[in-house]
Amino acid sequence: MNVVFLSPHFPPHIRQFCMRLRDEGATVLGVADEPHEHLHPELRAALADYYRVDDMERHDDLVRALGWLTHRHGHIDRIESLNEHWLETDARLRTDFNVPGIGTAEIDRIKRKSVMKRVFRRAGIATARGRLCRTPAETRRFIAEVGYPVIAKPDVGVGAAGTWRLEDDAGLAAYLAEKPPAGYIVEEVIEGQLLTYDGLADRDGRVIFDSTLTYATSVLDAVQGGDMTYWIPRGIPDDLRAVGLRTVAAFGVRERPFHFEYFRRPDGSLVALEVNMRQPGGLTVDMWDYANEIDFYRAWARVVVHGTTQVATERPYACLWAGRKHGRPYRLSHDEALARAGDRLVVHARVEPVFAAAIGDDGFILRGPDLEELRAVAADIQALSSDEGARTA
Repeated sequence: MNVVFLSPHFPPHIRQFCMRLRDEGATVLGVADEPHEHLHPELRAALADYYRVDDMERHDDLVRALGWLTHRHGHIDRIESLNEHWLETDARLRTDFNVPGIGTAEIDRIKRKSVMKRVFRRAGIATARGRLCRTPAETRRFIAEVGYPVIAKPDVGVGAAGTWRLEDDAGLAAYLAEKPPAGYIVEEVIEGQLLTYDGLADRDGRVIFDSTLTYATSVLDAVQGGDMTYWIPRGIPDDLRAVGLRTVAAFGVRERPFHFEYFRRPDGSLVALEVNMRQPGGLTVDMWDYANEIDFYRAWARVVVHGTTQVATERPYACLWAGRKHGRPYRLSHDEALARAGDRLVVHARVEPVFAAAIGDDGFILRGPDLEELRAVAADIQALSSDEGARTA
């Protein structure tokens, strides 16, 4: 099996998917704009061939790269990046080269939030009221219908980038004056806790691994300055799994990891937010491995190469991410935070700058059987000092 992997070097943990593909017998062919000699040695060893392009955004360059790899290795069986940024690029190349997987005909329903809402509604899954508003007049009419506050965000976008929370007419005026020309969807605000249904579907669409994340802080609040905390509990609520499996079926997920977001309202009901046809960001895949004592990277590779696999998931641990941002006055110094984590700490990580605004410049991954204990440790690690001279992270 020939698998072309786009941008296999970034984020850095992505190389592990390539390494497991190689271990499962695939011929892994890399395409990126990074010089070959700059690739991590483990990645270079996993790649059977590599084509460097000058610009990953130029489609003609990528077509030329895949043509060259086809000439050298034969038919391409899969094209993947597992990266939201390249999802549309992956789809276009699959269509160009007649490769199985998400193609251009399917891309809108998994990239455009406005189209996602239609899929959710057809499946009978509750979702926030929202509308693609192209003009100030359309925006004002929608707000008149649902009232403040509302969230305005790019119809095609990742995370909280470019997202606005509008509380009043003054906020609306600022948004209309400053927003970029890209299409924006405006939604009613749903009060509740953000949580996810995540996992891996095999070639037949059967979910062979699932998990959930709960966020103490929204990504939008974290981008605006707060510290990010989220965790993997040891169990998945039955109603969340049920709506998650309906979402898998509604979007026809096959041979892919997935990351679905929902709000749990104060009354206990679930409201769908959006779908992402890739694994969660940051080091969440590693957190799955720590929590479940599995190798998700290998499970994905086996699904790609063999169609399915078995993942023994006994969920022995909860796992938690606690992020800290440079320049904030924490009560505990860095060394004191490490000491507070103690034997619950499985990883301390420096975060790539492009992700730091959301999840923190430094991350502490904690693991243990008692989630509440982990949350107490995280609260101490992230506690701010009232002393203006306190040390910062």
